[in-house]
Formats: sequence, structure tokens, C-alpha cells
Amino acid sequence: MDAISTVNRENLIIQKDSGLSIMEKLEILSDSAKYDVACTSSGVERKGDGTGIGNTVSAGICHSFATDGRCISLLKVLFTNECIYDCKYCINRKSNDVRRTSFTPQEICDLTIEFYRRNYIEGLFLSSGIINNPNYTSELIYEALYKLRYEYRFQGYIHVKTIPGTDPVLVEKLGYLADRMSINLELPTAEGLKRLAPNKHRKTILTPMRQIQNGINNNKNELAVYNHASQFVPAGQSTQVIVGATPETDYEIINVAENLYQKFDLKRVFYSAFVKVNEDKELPALAGGPPLLREHRLYQADWLLRFYGFQAKELLSEERPNFNILLDPKCDWALRHLELFPVEINRADYQILLRIPGIGVKSAKRIIRARRSSKVEFEDLKKMGVVLKRALYFITCNGKMMYNTKIEEDYITRNLLNVKEKLPFDVNGVTYRQLSLFDDKTFTESQPVAEVVGEDEMERIQKKIIRVS
Repeated sequence: MDAISTVNRENLIIQKDSGLSIMEKLEILSDSAKYDVACTSSGVERKGDGTGIGNTVSAGICHSFATDGRCISLLKVLFTNECIYDCKYCINRKSNDVRRTSFTPQEICDLTIEFYRRNYIEGLFLSSGIINNPNYTSELIYEALYKLRYEYRFQGYIHVKTIPGTDPVLVEKLGYLADRMSINLELPTAEGLKRLAPNKHRKTILTPMRQIQNGINNNKNELAVYNHASQFVPAGQSTQVIVGATPETDYEIINVAENLYQKFDLKRVFYSAFVKVNEDKELPALAGGPPLLREHRLYQADWLLRFYGFQAKELLSEERPNFNILLDPKCDWALRHLELFPVEINRADYQILLRIPGIGVKSAKRIIRARRSSKVEFEDLKKMGVVLKRALYFITCNGKMMYNTKIEEDYITRNLLNVKEKLPFDVNGVTYRQLSLFDDKTFTESQPVAEVVGEDEMERIQKKIIRVS
């Protein structure tokens, strides 16, 4: 497998862009990585053992937020933006005339360690285009990670992208160096992949995904017997799906995600609103720009699948294949099932509480604990973090509703639409932009739906979906 020596490989890469400094390479390859959104909290905790530098905590990465509210930084780069493939949606496809460069394994180590020592980052997210073939590129990535772990004793978080088509032996070796691995599904269906990424195949994506799943499960069994066994991908694996490049409905996409969670034990499925960076007749026009609101609804639905006990078939159907852009999926579901409401807060079990708009996982658990000792009142719910401006239409406390409220779809819908929903878009309305290591950007509050779709469009949609009584 290792046909070319490490020295020759590094010399080959250096010769291809000998005129570029390491910082010039960083500028090119960090910018090239901004469209990959599949990085999040690690879900793994590993403290340094005193023999190296860095540590991994259960926290968010790559300018994400940890569960304790901290903003965590990750060095997010491509090893190379060279690529032998010609995916129609990718800025780095081989037919594009873009400035190409590659790091050497040593440069990846130098950047990671120097930025870590300056407290700019807490870990590394490393993806890559493909030089020559998947194995050749994966060997270079393996060398970089091996150097980091064993020569530099780096014990911080590492997330690495697996290149489809890589030899299973290399995938396994990478798995013992990384905290998390991910393989991008790219597009929701095999048909879409064939049309926009003809060099990629669903089998070469799902095969290593299964290998990593089996490796994680086998490793857990080994750790149960041998405490000193090495950990294999302790933070699990994830994937990314591009939304809007192909004509699949939300129903098809959310079913794909559900199947991935159930069959491959994925930690996360990430949804990336399609950004049109190439001109191609196979790509949609996107007159309104990237479908950011659609991406947001998919993330909300994904949360319901993973933490709230919902199934994809409950949220959408073939007859109703796309999410309501004006209401979040949970509110939309509740409005279609008003026969289940109002729910008595002091008697409902945990799973029922999770289905009430305005009640989350934490607040549901607080309600369960609090009512062991006393009756829960509306003023108590507010202190527990319940969003009463949503929940009040669906609950009773001790047999009474908070206000004289009608359990009618039109009435509740109109009132919920008056509650401005905040969306997680930055000041420019763009979610795919990657912060540089030196940005000092001030963000405003998230945008209401009306600011995203436009006031006129909002009014038109309201008239269409709400029957005026």
C-alpha cells in the first residue's frame, strides 16, 4: 500500500507549490473547507496524561457552542484542494480553474501545534480533496495524524474525514488516531449522486461507514475486557447531506437520516444548504439564494428524531412531503394532532411532555422531578425554562389553562405566528461562512422568519395556509 516513501511524497507535494508559504496555503485550504459543516461537539472526554499537550473535553468545536455555553475553536482545513473528481456542486472539482495547493504532513503538525500553543484552537478538523487516488491521500493524512499523536504527543480533539474508496486497513489505522470520523453522504439518494457526482458511488460511502460502526462496537467490547485497549473513534461518526442541489423532498431526506441513525449508529447527520458556486446546467438556479430556512427546519426535525421520540413518518408523509416554513416541525405536528391536547402537566409522562411545544428535554425532566414533591403551577413552568408563549395553548395545570384559550387550529396558528421565531443566521444571512482564526465579528440577534422570506412573501403564505374565520 505504501508504494512511495514518506520523503518522496512530501517532496512531490512541495515541488507542486514551492512558491507558497505555509500561511498562504492556510489561507487557500481553510477557505476551501468552509462548505463542510459536519463538525460539532465531540461527545468524548479525554484528559491529558501529563506526557503530552492538549486534552479533549465534551465540548463543541470549530466555532460551535459547547453544552456549557463555551465557544470552541477548531483548526478546520483541507489537506489539499487538488481533486481527481469532478462533482458538479464542488468548488474544488478538477474542471474548475482555482488556485491549488497541498499541505505536507509536517505542515499540518506545525500549524496545529503552533495554533494550539497560542490558544487559538482546541483541536483539528481535517478533510481533503483527492491527490492521485484515495489511498495515496489517506496515507498522507495518516502520517500527519500519527506525527501529531506520537511525535508531538498531541492529545486534543481530532476529527478526520474518511475518503470513500480508501483501503479498509487504512480506515482502521485512522480510526485509532481520530476522536471522530465522518464520511459525507453528499446527496440524499443514489440517483442524485449519479447525476451530480458521477465519480462517487453509494457503496463506497456506506462500506467504510459500516466498517467504522463495527469497529466502534468491537472496540467497546475490547475495552470492557481490557482497560488498556486503544480507543477506536470514541466520539463516533457523522455525515453530511447537501440540501437543495437535487429535487428530493424533506420527507425523503428525513427518512434517509432516520435510516442512517438506526442502521449505522451515527452521532449526527448534518444538513448543508446548497450554495451554488459553479455554473452547470445540472444545478438548480436558486433565485432566492441557499435554502437556509429549509436547512434549519431539517435540523429541528433531526433534533426531534434523536431526542424527542418522534419518527419521520409522524412529521411528514408522501402527501405532505415538505416542512412548513412558518412553523417549526414540533408546533406543526401539534396543530395537526389537537385531539391529544390539552395535556395535564401534573400527570403526563415524560414522552408526552416532550411532544408539547415549548417544552424541551431539560424542562421536561425538571417537571418530572418537581411534581414528586408538589403540584406544578404555570409560574413554576416559566422558572423551569418552559416557553409558555408556545406551550400555553397545549397544556393545563391542575385542570386549568393559563388563559381562556380555544383549542382550534386557526386560532392557535394565528397566535403562534405572532410569536417571532428566532433563526440561527448571522448578520449576512449566510450559515456556510467559516470564521478565520483572527476574526473578531460581532453578531446580532437571529433573524425572524419574516426577514428571511420577506414580508410580502410571509403575508402571501399566511393567507394561503390560514383559513380566515
